Amino acid sequence: MNFAIQTSDLTKRYGDRVVVDRIDLAVPVGSVYGFLGPNGSGKSTTMKMLLSLVRPSSGDATVLGRPMNRQTRRDILGEVGSLIESPPGYHHLTGAENMRLIQRLLGLDTRQIEQAVRTVRLQDQLDKRVAAYSLGMKQRLGIAMALARQPRLLILDEPTNGLDPAGVEEMRDLLRRLAASGITVLVSSHQLGEIDKCATSIGILSRGRLIFQGSRDQLLAQVTPDVVIECSEVPLAAELLRQQVTARQEGHVVRVRGADSAGVADAVARLVHAGIHIFEVRREGQTLENMFLRLTEGRGL
Repeated sequence: MNFAIQTSDLTKRYGDRVVVDRIDLAVPVGSVYGFLGPNGSGKSTTMKMLLSLVRPSSGDATVLGRPMNRQTRRDILGEVGSLIESPPGYHHLTGAENMRLIQRLLGLDTRQIEQAVRTVRLQDQLDKRVAAYSLGMKQRLGIAMALARQPRLLILDEPTNGLDPAGVEEMRDLLRRLAASGITVLVSSHQLGEIDKCATSIGILSRGRLIFQGSRDQLLAQVTPDVVIECSEVPLAAELLRQQVTARQEGHVVRVRGADSAGVADAVARLVHAGIHIFEVRREGQTLENMFLRLTEGRGL
């Protein structure tokens, strides 16, 4: 497999505090790579190291097949677009004026600018001042600026942050189209459901460490869904099950975590033997959100 990004033991320390801890990223070419992790897990710092905005304390990063360092970063970044933190652009200027500034700054031709604007579907809004743009329009303008140089790699930090449902859906569609056109997209997001719908690969950071990397199917195989048992005498049932499995009372049901089919059968048998009536046993469907919470021990985004 070809990779747009590979890192080896990539680490960032600030004094005694380790923010990114020896991570080995592998972002396939042409993928939408969903980069997830709780607040403070090191996602933004990692992205900034990949863009040479922050110098690693140790380890290496290879971007588009070349090691990222002082000697190579100018050439590499010529093929990388990015949107980190707040959208760029001068708010007192129109969208068209902002794009012309990018054109002159990067020495691009008009065709490249027009193509970038069409890609984010902003061509009908260019005559408006950016101050009058919605947040979603500002995000799309920022991505158009990043796309103007026709990059092979696009790095986006929270592009759906603050968007309404329609804006989130537009962003998801855009990421899919970019990947289909051959652009590799590395995207961090709080919108787990949207990442679930568009990412072809997923990496999960927790406390600076990469605790999972792979496809959604591989993540499904790694995390066993919870089992919910509806029964009589729920407090007693939870207490009995805690002797053999991870179980807790949750309202009027008992939730059992991490049990395979044999473990569930044993749990039900124990309850029946104790005279507890079983009304329903069901295994919950997997979502990226509950898998994420399981792997990060419920710390959330």
